[in-house]
Amino acid sequence: MNKNVLSLISLATKAGKTVTGEFSVESAVKDNKAVLVVVSADSSDRSKKMYKNMCEFYRVPLYFFGTKDELGHFTGKEFRASVAILDNGFKKSIVSALELLGSEEYSHGGN
Repeated sequence: MNKNVLSLISLATKAGKTVTGEFSVESAVKDNKAVLVVVSADSSDRSKKMYKNMCEFYRVPLYFFGTKDELGHFTGKEFRASVAILDNGFKKSIVSALELLGSEEYSHGGN
């Protein structure tokens, strides 16, 4: 089932509807381009807190999911701690898949 979420992230990446990495994700959130942020579950507590605070402030849904290696692999990078989704269609599909897995949204709100 994890592969379903990761495959959707991969499709969104191939469609040019994601950005990855701390700086790019932060810029997308602050520019109101990000509709969803996914942060690896194995990120540091400091990173998780930073993303949680930012996404709460900008009202962007946030999920902690997967590992840095998995997010990196499925976005065509070596490893990535964060991915921002830039498309509402992909957001809906990814959120549905995450909810099927029982993942909780950590920052409520949305664009």
